Amino acid sequence: MSRTLFSLEKQANLICIPITETDYEKFLAAIHEAETVSDAIELRLDYLPAQDLSQVLKQLQRSIGQIGKPLIFTFRPVEQGGKRKLSLSERQNFWRMLPLEIIEAMAFADFEIDLAESFAAGSPIPWNKVICSWHSLEGTPENLFEIYQRLDRTQAAVNKIATKANRISDCLSLLELIDARHSAKPTIVIGMGMPGIMTRVLGLSRGALLTFGALRRGAESAIGQPTVDELANLYRVRQLTRESEIFGVIGKPIGHSRSPFMHNTALQAAGRDGVYLPLEVDDLDEFIRDFARPAMRKIDWRLRGLSVTIPYKTAIIPYLDYLDPIATSIGAVNTVVVEGEQLHGYNTDVMGAMNPLEQLIDLNGAGVALLGAGGSARAVCYGLKQRGALVTIHARDLDKARILAHEFGANVREIESFDGQADIVINCTPVGMRGHSEGDSPIDVNCLSGVKLVYDLVYNPEETALLSGGERAGCRTLGGLEMLAAQAAEQFRLWTGLEMTSEKTRNKRN
Repeated sequence: MSRTLFSLEKQANLICIPITETDYEKFLAAIHEAETVSDAIELRLDYLPAQDLSQVLKQLQRSIGQIGKPLIFTFRPVEQGGKRKLSLSERQNFWRMLPLEIIEAMAFADFEIDLAESFAAGSPIPWNKVICSWHSLEGTPENLFEIYQRLDRTQAAVNKIATKANRISDCLSLLELIDARHSAKPTIVIGMGMPGIMTRVLGLSRGALLTFGALRRGAESAIGQPTVDELANLYRVRQLTRESEIFGVIGKPIGHSRSPFMHNTALQAAGRDGVYLPLEVDDLDEFIRDFARPAMRKIDWRLRGLSVTIPYKTAIIPYLDYLDPIATSIGAVNTVVVEGEQLHGYNTDVMGAMNPLEQLIDLNGAGVALLGAGGSARAVCYGLKQRGALVTIHARDLDKARILAHEFGANVREIESFDGQADIVINCTPVGMRGHSEGDSPIDVNCLSGVKLVYDLVYNPEETALLSGGERAGCRTLGGLEMLAAQAAEQFRLWTGLEMTSEKTRNKRN
């Protein structure tokens, strides 16, 4: 390498699409498709077999000047997240032999740190066009700052760290690399995996040079990578700033949730400067302390509210400063509002669950088989008893079910003993949920022939095994999406004082 031409020149708010096709023609076609929706394009040349790689480079040598977006060239070994077994010498030779036309036109070359350090000082490398990167596929190490300092000592123009975020707390140290301004160099920081999603969405607003978004689902270059459409249009990452309001849903698992689509759509429709994030939490105490409670949290953000889902609807109560009367009666919270220095808890599940159900069947005197005894079951049980239904709780944890039954005057049976003796069956367990137990039913669907209505609070997928079984048995069925929309609208009102008016929030989106 001896000459340079194009630079990103301190541009910001860039969404970069990695090209991950493994076929010559598809790779080139994907570049042209990415031009229409990206700010920059990363050519993952390590995805290509040797023959296809040669063809792509020959074509780029002829036509790279016609590509209208900045190009980042990457040739990564498998141990650092690449797709090819590449020795250090093979990577050195690749960059040394790259055609001059490509060298001049590229925006950046991504050098892994061992590669960057292998080139001696004075080597004819255009360091002002080099990203020096370090990847960890196992986790986020404690000595992250030391690694960053090592990157910073190279002659590269940009520092990049991408690590597997095994826990949401890993995001704190990753975002700290941007927040603390440890270097004058532009920085790219990525937390891979679902717990790291906030680094991908909030990174630009905190000063990161760019974030990566897949061209489409299935074309990701790393786990947990959203699509360019999600980053640009759902999370609106280009418009976010440090002053943007933060909302989110906490739970585990969380990847199935449609709440980010519903609430982000509503925020956009209302013209609200904010974003709603999926937050996969495995330690509630740590999350409340480090992310949520204003006086203690370790992250500088304008958190306004949280949705709470499985398994934290009851566990979160001791952390709250105020409970509204309905949440107190139910003993479960699905909504947290940040009020000054305090966290206030509410439950919008009752209204959300009962409104669509009451439109289909008279609950007064109806026999209801309630499946599960968790936070959602508590809200549904409360609503059913208020409306005069006769409830039997079917659960695996009978001790937990008996506590719930005692509070709300219900009966208890083992879930395996369900024999179809009910007017209504309501599933309040996660069984059947995408990412949990998709395709399973919490009960034997062959026992549903005498049931009038089957109601499954699981909404992703919309057609669960329980609902399919109910339809085959001739039952009326009701999915969980209507409940989700109703309870979300009330959450939105509690957080913002506004009505969730956009019909788009009810549209299907997986």
